[in-house]
Formats: sequence, C-alpha cells, structure tokens
Amino acid sequence: MRGLLHFAGPLMTVFGFISVSIAGDHFAIQVVDKDTGRGVPLVELKTVNNVRYYTDSAGFVAFNEPGLMDRSVFFHVKSHGYQYPKDGFGYRGTRLKVTAGGRATLKIERLNIAQRLYRITGAGIYRDSLLLGKPTPIRQPVLNGQVFGSDSVVNAVYKGKLYWFWGDTNRPSYPLGNFHVPGAISSLQSDGGLDPSVGVNLSYFVDERGFAKPTAKLPGKGPTWINGLVTIKDPDGERLFATYVKVKPPLTIYEKGLAEFNDEKKQFDRVIQFDMKAPLFPTGHPLLRNDEGQTYVYFGDPFPLIRVKANVGDLQDLSKYEAYTCLKQGSRNDSVKVERRDQRLVFEWKTDTIPYTPKLQTRLIKEGHIKPEEALFQLTNDDGKNVLIHRGTVRWNSYLKRWIMIGVQSFGTSLLGEVWFAEADEMTGPWRNARKIVTHDRYSFYNPKQHDVFDQQGGRVIFFEGTYTSMFSGNPDKTPRYEYNQIMYKLDLADLRRKLAR
Repeated sequence: MRGLLHFAGPLMTVFGFISVSIAGDHFAIQVVDKDTGRGVPLVELKTVNNVRYYTDSAGFVAFNEPGLMDRSVFFHVKSHGYQYPKDGFGYRGTRLKVTAGGRATLKIERLNIAQRLYRITGAGIYRDSLLLGKPTPIRQPVLNGQVFGSDSVVNAVYKGKLYWFWGDTNRPSYPLGNFHVPGAISSLQSDGGLDPSVGVNLSYFVDERGFAKPTAKLPGKGPTWINGLVTIKDPDGERLFATYVKVKPPLTIYEKGLAEFNDEKKQFDRVIQFDMKAPLFPTGHPLLRNDEGQTYVYFGDPFPLIRVKANVGDLQDLSKYEAYTCLKQGSRNDSVKVERRDQRLVFEWKTDTIPYTPKLQTRLIKEGHIKPEEALFQLTNDDGKNVLIHRGTVRWNSYLKRWIMIGVQSFGTSLLGEVWFAEADEMTGPWRNARKIVTHDRYSFYNPKQHDVFDQQGGRVIFFEGTYTSMFSGNPDKTPRYEYNQIMYKLDLADLRRKLAR
C-alpha cells in the first residue's frame, strides 16, 4: 500500500508509513469570547501534567492524546488579555469528558478592549480546524509561501492591490531564512478580497522552491529592512517607494537609502543612498495629507512629525524634509535649543533639524528646556504616570472626527507588549486621552500597524496588527506556531467609548 493515498473525511491518509488522524478521532474544544461568541486564537489549554495546546485562529484545539481519551481531563485555561473564571479551589480552568468525535465550548472573558481575530502569518494558522474538518476562511490555512514566522509589517495600496512586506522571515527547511524582505499582495474587499474581520488571503512572491523570496536584497553585508512604504503618483502613474536600511551585528544600521519597487522583477531597486549624517529621514508608516493646497507625505513612528512634498524629486532629497519641532533650526542631538517667542514655546515645520520624538521630549523636560504642560505627548495611564510610546501609527478617523494613535508602550507592564490608543484634535498633537487596549504577560507585541484601508462602519471599527514574539520580553518560553508572527486585532471605537465611560 506504500504510496497509496486514501481520502478519509477532510484529510488525507498515507497507508504504510504515515497515518494522519481524521476529524472523528479528535475531541474538539473551542474557546470563544463570551461577549461575541467568536473563537479566540492564542488561548493556552494545559493539562495537569503540563501538556500544552494553543487554540488556532478559529479558537479550536483538536485534542487526541493517547491514554487520555474517554476520560475526564482538567485543562488550565489562560490567554493574554483574556480570563477564564476560577473554580472553587481558585484554578482558572475546567474538567472535560474527552471522547473521539465529541465537542466542548469554553467561554472566556475578554479583558482587552480590542478583540484578537486571527494570525496573519506563519504555519498552522487553522491547523486544528483542519484536523476537525471545519471550514477555513483563507486559501492557505496551514502553510503559505513556506513562511514559519515574520517580523514587522509595512503595507500600502498600490495599483489597486494591497502590497505587504515584512522583516526577517523563518522557513521550515533551515533555521536561517529570508533576511531581505519577503512580500505579498492581497485583494481589497471592494475587489473580491476577504472581509478583514475574517482574514487576509496573501499571495507571496516566491522563489523556485516556493519559499517567500527576497524583494530587497540590496548590495552590502547583512540583512535589509524597509519602512516608510509609500505610493507616489506622478505623470507616469503610481510608483511605490520605501526607505531601506542595511544592518550589521548587533542591530547597527550602517546604510540608509530610498528604493523603488520594480513591478516586473517583483523586487526593490535602490534609487539613492542617503547621507547617514542627515538629520531627517523617511521612516515609519506614512500618510498623505493635503495642507493648504499642497500634498505632503507625513512620516511617523507613530507621530507624523516629519514631512516632504509628495513628489518623487523631493522624496529623494533629504534637504527638502521638514520636522515639526520646537527646536531651533539646525539643532542636532548634541546641541539642542528650543524656540520661544514672548516666552511661549513655538512649534513649527523646519528643515535641517532633528525630529521631535517622545524620547527627545523626555530629555527636554529632564534638562529643563520645556515644561511638562508644554509637551506634545501627554499620555498617562489611570494612575497618572506617563506612557512612553515606542512605535505605531497615527491615522485620521472619520467616526470620531479626530486623529487616533495605535502605539506600543516602552517599559510598561511588559517591556514591549502593551498597546495604547490615544486621540488628538490635530495630527501634530498635543496627544492625550490614552487608554490601554491590548496587554501581554511577559511577551512582546511590537510595531503595531493600523490598517486604515480596512476601516468599517465609517471608521467606527478599525483593524491593527503587531508582531507577537518573546524577543526583548525576557521570557524564554516561546508560544508554538504563534512565536514571531503577525496577529490581527479589531477595535470597536463605540465599545472603547463605553468602557471609558464606566
């Protein structure tokens, strides 16, 4: 029977050497949000002898443990930002009678304001659903482009499609993978793409072996990373640009420049190498905005306080970039002086000046250059302590009719795992009204990116993703399959307002 393929239910069984269990062999456990009824990904179910299972993107675990079937099994239940009720002895978990073909549904309380939806990248996104014979919403439910894990995302709408690019990416066949920017495209919902509440169908650019290929293997030693991805319109049509950096150990950037995506080769070509001593560079997650008849690209990570006119010539010329700052023109890190008129601190757009950042603001306050009440970033938690934002995005929100920020906190209750929401009347701030919307227990969720192209119900419902990884967290326990991958969240701003009002 060697090599004979026999279809049994939804899965394939190879007789003779490999026997793959089918749906009827498993006990189905689904963990759902008790308020919405939706399956919750990334929930840990742990037996008394510390065997651990993690729900897939539909909230399922396909349980089939020899020796434990047809008996009662206790499962501890926990997840970042969610909480299962305690039993009489204080254990957060439940006892289930597990039987082949049986099913149980566990309801878990969401503490996060934002809802965890699904994993976007990596292997086994719907592994357990597939084992259980459940339908899956995406075309490649268990392995796409041979991607095991990917670092932070940048994306932009370009020529009617959504183009996605990531950082360092792992593969099944060897511990070293793609360190020069894998990429993919997906269709917008208006053009047949999935509802972002359901998922994203990614079509990777792959090499001859089917692995996500490098799209930015630019000259020089070490990995290539990109950010500042932006679509520029010129007389010849749309053009897609990104800032690239070359990196050497131990994460030192030694070169920066501008690259343009080549449609035929499906990769970036270097346009220009920047002067590393320049005070301003394109970076982060850009947005385009018209200001008094002139369209600018605003760069922010998260706060969009660097800008340049939205044309190809100015994008390449760092001398044309401006920073929104209170520093005197020409200021550098080793020589900062603030601008005042009639004793009042003045923020203006200036060329040839270092950018104004949360880290710089903290320094200016500490050194006595500005007062705390003059600061652009005045984010505080419920205890009145300052919230220092590391990275994220700022976007206009039509529902609130305000600018909103999704950003990850530096040195919160986890090092880089606490995601915050804030609002401002102006894009430049001041930024207040902070509220934590996602939390993690000794785990990172860095570089969150709001996908405003996915906004629903007039901006009431927004979507964002981030990189889930143990990196920088101090936690050596890496979550199987989820580690070093992108997870999508949904935030209902009406729900946020209700929670703020309580």
